[in-house]
Amino acid sequence: MPAPSALRRTFAVIAALPLLTLAACGYGSEANDEGTAKVAAGAKKIDGLDSVKIGYFGNLTHATALVANQKGFFQKELGATKASYATFNAGPSEIEALNSGSIDIGWIGPSPAINGYTKSKGTNLRIIGGSASGGVKLVVNPKKIKSLKDVKGKKIATPQLGNTQDVAFLNWISEQGWKVDAESGAGDVSVVRTDNKVTPDAYKSGSIDGAWVPEPTASKLVAEGGKVLLDEADLWPDKKFVITNIIVSQKFLKEHPKAVEAVLKASVESNKWINANPDEAKAAANKQLEADSGKALPADVLDPAWKSIQFTNDPLAATLNTEAKHAVKAGLLEDPLLDGIYDLTLLNKVLKADGESTVDDAGLGVK
Repeated sequence: MPAPSALRRTFAVIAALPLLTLAACGYGSEANDEGTAKVAAGAKKIDGLDSVKIGYFGNLTHATALVANQKGFFQKELGATKASYATFNAGPSEIEALNSGSIDIGWIGPSPAINGYTKSKGTNLRIIGGSASGGVKLVVNPKKIKSLKDVKGKKIATPQLGNTQDVAFLNWISEQGWKVDAESGAGDVSVVRTDNKVTPDAYKSGSIDGAWVPEPTASKLVAEGGKVLLDEADLWPDKKFVITNIIVSQKFLKEHPKAVEAVLKASVESNKWINANPDEAKAAANKQLEADSGKALPADVLDPAWKSIQFTNDPLAATLNTEAKHAVKAGLLEDPLLDGIYDLTLLNKVLKADGESTVDDAGLGVK
């Protein structure tokens, strides 16, 4: 268990990060308004809402939301209530947006969801569904690192202090018997916190020797000559672990359950379409990435990245609980009380109506 002062410093760093990334993350900005053209004639507003504000990252691991935006699934289910969008680069900034009401519902990784829930003492959010599994790799410079033991003494990037990949890498380091100070990143391995947008340039310049990162950053590094040394999926039972969840503010869930259900219907529809039409879905996700960021992914990055991600409605709750334990072990989190972090009631209602299997909250649901 970290000392209280160390824990406060950790949370202070995590809390400060959104302030540094607001300009880059598109905080509060709309991705596009294409969905408004897909409103059916005679459609009505849901819960009397003018809009539902949806947040997601410009990552392929958030392709459920990318595709649902691009194909108009969100707008179709929301009727005359406008689907508006905000894109983010970092989990803490999305949590800040949820807390401030700048977004209502968001796609996000497990670590920021855990941090957000515990820092609010369980009052700000619920995880209401799953979205994706996998899509995280350790990519290294093959000239400097030829085996897993060669990682010792090298400089390896993760996206952000305390983010999902950072926690996973720190846990892996610990399992090798190596020591690293979680906050500074100094130790037997130098953990260099680097924004995914600049990681490929850092790799090219030689300032890092590799990175533990999500897609498409991992495949961008491979395109620059990097080698996949480890796929994180190989470390998990059945090769499945949560990489993206769907969260909602508790206030919005309580006041507008019909709107939340509509977004979940769109998410389930999106995942079904993605899994039935992988090539078309890959193209749709890339088109939305281009609309959001101004730049599409080249085929040599898009194709291998897409293959490593599984799209699922299951939040894989047991793996989130394990990831929380990893954060505690790393000294980045006090032992969290995660009871009530999930409310899968509406998702299971949607899945039942669609003839699909319901999903489990691993005992961490609302009682």
